[in-house]
Amino acid sequence: MTRRRWVITALLAALALAAAAVVAGWWYEQQTATKEIVGSSTVEFVPREKPQAKPRPRKAVEQVPWPTFGYDSQRTHLSPFSHRPPYRTLWHLRARWFVEFPPVVGYGKVFVSQLKGVFYAVDAKTGAQRWKRTFPLCSASSPALARGLVIATFIPQPCSRGPRGVPGLVIAMRQSDGRTVWKVPIPSESSPLVVGGLVYVGSWDHRVYALGLGTGKIVWSTLLDDEPQSSAAYADGTVYIGDNSGTVTALAARSGAIRWQARSFSHFRTGREHFYATPTVAYGRVFASNTDGTVYAFGASSGNLLWASHVGTYVYTAPAVWARKIYVGTYDGKFLALDAATGQTLWEREMPSAVHGAPTVMSGLVYLATCSFCGHKGSRYAKSGPNRTYALDARTGKQVWMFPDGQYSPVVADGERVYVTGKAGVYGMEERGSR
Repeated sequence: MTRRRWVITALLAALALAAAAVVAGWWYEQQTATKEIVGSSTVEFVPREKPQAKPRPRKAVEQVPWPTFGYDSQRTHLSPFSHRPPYRTLWHLRARWFVEFPPVVGYGKVFVSQLKGVFYAVDAKTGAQRWKRTFPLCSASSPALARGLVIATFIPQPCSRGPRGVPGLVIAMRQSDGRTVWKVPIPSESSPLVVGGLVYVGSWDHRVYALGLGTGKIVWSTLLDDEPQSSAAYADGTVYIGDNSGTVTALAARSGAIRWQARSFSHFRTGREHFYATPTVAYGRVFASNTDGTVYAFGASSGNLLWASHVGTYVYTAPAVWARKIYVGTYDGKFLALDAATGQTLWEREMPSAVHGAPTVMSGLVYLATCSFCGHKGSRYAKSGPNRTYALDARTGKQVWMFPDGQYSPVVADGERVYVTGKAGVYGMEERGSR
C-alpha cells in the first residue's frame, strides 16, 4: 500500500470513529436525559374507580383495622379512620433498632418487626408485650394479617446487603401467641400481599411467588427481569410488582402468567435505577416511583405509559392516593402532590431532610417522615436533616403537625388510636381530649 493510500485509509477510519462516537454520545444523552410525559384525564383514566370504592366490611375492620402495608391490596396508603392532631402519647415500644416499615394492627394487637429480625406483638391499648420472636435474619418489610395468621418475610444477614443464594424466610405465625404455622425458605423483603387465599411475595431469586395461605405451599412462581425488592399490589385479578431492572410486571393473580411489562426511562445513570417502591393501583392506573427520580403512571390493563413526572434526585416512597392526587417524597427533601390524571405538580413543600417511606393520607391530612441519612452514599444529592414525622394539609401542603421522631414510615391507625413509627420504635397515640 502506498503512503498516500495509507493516509486516506487512516483518515477515513478516524472519521468513521468520530462519527460513531458522536452517534453513541447522542444515544447515551437521549437514554440518560431527564424525561417527562404529561398525561390526560381522557386516556385510560377511570375516576369512578376511586381508592377504596369498595370499603371493607365493618366487622372485618373492627377485628383487623390495618391488615397490610398500605392498608389495602391496592396499596393506596389511604386510612379510612378520621383522627386528627393534636395527639398525646399513650405508650412507646422501644424496638432497639431501626423500624424501616410500619406495623399492622389487628386482633387487639400491634405487630411490628425491627431490622435485625426481632418481631413484636404488643397490646394496641397499652403497648404491653404479648409475645416476641427473634429470628437470625433481617426484616425490611411490614407483616400482613389474615385469618388469624401473621405473615412476615425475612432476608439473610448482614442487613445492609445480605448474600444472594442464601435462604431467607417467609413465615406464618398464629396471631395469638406467635407459634409457627408454616414457613418457606424464600429470601424476601416484600411486605406480603394476601388476596383470595394466596400470599404473594417477591424473592431475591428474581421470582414472584404465590403461596397457599393455609399451608405455605408454592402455587406458582414467575421469573422477573431482575430482583424484586418491592412489594406487590393487586386489583381486578392482576398482581403488579416492580423490580431492580426498572421493570413493572403485571401478572395473572391465579396463574402467574405475565400480562404486560413496562419499563422506566433510565438505563445508564450511575448505580442501579429500579422500582424499589411498591406500586399503587387507583383510577385504572398503576402509579410507580423509580429511583431515577421519576413517578410513572401506567395503564392497569394495558401497561401503556400514560405520564411520567420527574420530581427529584431519588424517589423511594410508594405513592399514596386521595382525591385524584398522588403524594410522594424525594431524597432531595421535596414532598409533592401530583395530579393523578396528568402527573403535573399541584403543590410542593420543602422538607428539612430526605423523605424515604410511603406517606399515609388520613382525614384530609397527609403524613410523612423525614430521614437524616437516607441516600447519603448515593451519587446524587440527598438532603440531611432531622428525623421527624409531619402532617400536612393534603389539599395545600401547609404543615399542621410535627412529632420529633421518625425516619422511614409515618402512621397507621385503628378506630381509637394512631400508631406513629419512630426511628427505632412505635408510639401509640390518641387525640387529645379522647377518653
